[in-house]
Amino acid sequence: MLWSNLVNKRAIGDRKEQQAKTFLIKQGLQVVEQNFHCRYGEIDLIMSEPLTNTLVFVEVRYRKSKKYGGAAASVTPAKQNKIKKAALFYLSQRKIECNIRFDVIAFEQEQLNWHQSAFT
Repeated sequence: MLWSNLVNKRAIGDRKEQQAKTFLIKQGLQVVEQNFHCRYGEIDLIMSEPLTNTLVFVEVRYRKSKKYGGAAASVTPAKQNKIKKAALFYLSQRKIECNIRFDVIAFEQEQLNWHQSAFT
């Protein structure tokens, strides 16, 4: 892969994460952290839903086409396990006890689809 393609993909990913964050804020969620990294992986967005005392761990995915199953389908069971391990690490590191939820924001072309409780 050419360096310019990699840089372009990262820029698109950053833009989609920003769009997802803006959308979730409009839905009443609050930003806790963005791009949390640990040895288990990365969590794109960590949001708070104050009304339900819930931390929402959000995976943001973008696909130009549905040729290989689309954005939501790209959150495979292996990817889900990595997100879950990273979320448990985050909670234990910060000694947080609350409700948790795993959401996926899937962009198919420019269409945003919010999958709440996408996996458990």
